[in-house]
Amino acid sequence: MRLVLTSDTHVPARARRLPAELLAAVDAADVVLHAGDWVDEATLDVLAARSRRLVAVYGNNDGPGLRARLPEVAEAEVGGLRFAVVHETGAARGREERCARRFPGVDVLVFGHSHIPWDTSAPGGLRLLNPGSPTDRRRQPHRTYMTATAADGVLADVRLHRL
Repeated sequence: MRLVLTSDTHVPARARRLPAELLAAVDAADVVLHAGDWVDEATLDVLAARSRRLVAVYGNNDGPGLRARLPEVAEAEVGGLRFAVVHETGAARGREERCARRFPGVDVLVFGHSHIPWDTSAPGGLRLLNPGSPTDRRRQPHRTYMTATAADGVLADVRLHRL
């Protein structure tokens, strides 16, 4: 299964629309995981219409309309792996251990909030992935999103794409 991981789209606050490269990746993906901070419902509608399957949550910048439509935490089985998606995970220090305690039995945690790409594993095997932001690089050199594949209980081909 082909995956797209994205977060912190912040449309229209940080960009007028999602980048064409990200939308092309969404069109080719089997599953899209979005870790919150959409800002507007129209962006959710665009990804929902273009995605074969969308697993998504709201973030701290998302108002009542998005919070009514999306959970704070989403879990899904994809390619034999248990995924969880959440916007915030707290400070970088101690993140792996804290998230492993918070999400027992999860294989992959997709999160956002910082706009800083992140790819680590916790003791016990939980993989933590933050795809950054495709619209707001903050202190990073590039705007980013991630792709990966999941099949037979294996996450592979994790790639950070620079925009």
